Amino acid sequence: MANKTNSTKVVTSIVRLSYANVWEPASINGSNPKYSVSLIIPKSDIKTIADINAAVDAAIKDGAAKFGGKIPNKAALKLPIRDGDTERDDEAYKDSYFVNANSTTAPQIVDRSVNPILDRAEVYSGCYARVSINFYAFNSNGNRGIACGLGNIQKVRDGEPLGGKSSAADDFSTDLDDDFLA
Repeated sequence: MANKTNSTKVVTSIVRLSYANVWEPASINGSNPKYSVSLIIPKSDIKTIADINAAVDAAIKDGAAKFGGKIPNKAALKLPIRDGDTERDDEAYKDSYFVNANSTTAPQIVDRSVNPILDRAEVYSGCYARVSINFYAFNSNGNRGIACGLGNIQKVRDGEPLGGKSSAADDFSTDLDDDFLA
């Protein structure tokens, strides 16, 4: 039998980080500042998708009290897993699902050997990681559903940065003398 305390927790396979606010909490539309990241999950990653769906189902059962003591129809709830092909006009989300995870506490961020990563430039929107997440029910202001909490992040490998920000190496790749030819 699954341990009830962990039935809503998932450690993903390799996902791509997007909108990564993992070093400093950010306020969205005046809300309480939170650490957050969008996890881009390839549709081919059947295991992670199945694990998330099972955790969402467990969170619905665990959250029955928030839904007036009844387990609501899943179709009536706001669910955390979304389709990148239909909800994002962005190449990075093509053939992928995505989940937005957030937390009021900072995630631990580690490398492949589980050593802490201290250089903030190492983990960014576009890199690849494994992420621990948990799912829980919410019912506030007429919105009912399952939210995704951000746990910890293990960077696996670099990727093309997302968001159009160039690196200093790209910006300054020309020889300084080229700019000052008379």
